[in-house]
Amino acid sequence: MNLKIQQFVIIITLFFFASCKESPPSLSKIDAKHLAIDSTLMEIDSVENFVAPYRKRVNEVLDSTLAYAPYMLTKGDGVYNTSEGNLMADIILQEANPIFKSRKGADIDFVLLNHGGIRSIISKGNVSARTAYEVMPFENSIVVVELSGAAVLEMIDFLISSKRAHPISGMQIVLDQNDKLKSLKIQGSPFIENKNYYVATSNYLVTGGDNMGFFKGMLGTTDTDYLIRNAMIDYFTKVDTLRAKVDDRFYKLN
Repeated sequence: MNLKIQQFVIIITLFFFASCKESPPSLSKIDAKHLAIDSTLMEIDSVENFVAPYRKRVNEVLDSTLAYAPYMLTKGDGVYNTSEGNLMADIILQEANPIFKSRKGADIDFVLLNHGGIRSIISKGNVSARTAYEVMPFENSIVVVELSGAAVLEMIDFLISSKRAHPISGMQIVLDQNDKLKSLKIQGSPFIENKNYYVATSNYLVTGGDNMGFFKGMLGTTDTDYLIRNAMIDYFTKVDTLRAKVDDRFYKLN
């Protein structure tokens, strides 16, 4: 009798658990609608009050003065190089080289950025972290690429033919009156075609951005895990005054 009762209890228990088991959820329909994010949206006081102290703190950090610009820096004040482009490239060389050297035991030879990547002027006056976000709003990081001498010459041909002041640092390009390469120096020394060089650039350009296809011939890459914008902010905290100008790093003989 006890055995029958036990069997009955077991059967009832198994039936109970089986009946309580939920079937896995399945997607039956997807609905979507367009929501315009504009001035017609009303603020929600509870959300606004919650966000306000965080917004205040973020703005305080972004707007704190880090350096001073005695004059406006722009990417449009030169033909072959510009004050703002030179500053950007020089910052990358200075700030990224210690990172690269600690990892590879070598120095960055030169820097190449793209003219279109600079998205705002640096106005005369106080310079802050917000300035860096305005100039470089993208999450581009600094990558160091090893190029052969032949690839470097392809890069020089691109810079000459592009007719744009793409920022460079650590090298000097001189053209003759016919827009042909007259001389090329890297870190003050004559270019050597059978030598490999390390160029710091952005991850965007390494993947062929801005039609810089010569990076396809790269021999190796080192990602510094360092955003260009963060390098700018670090540089601003170290200097008192920004004094970049158009110079002779890339020019044409008269």
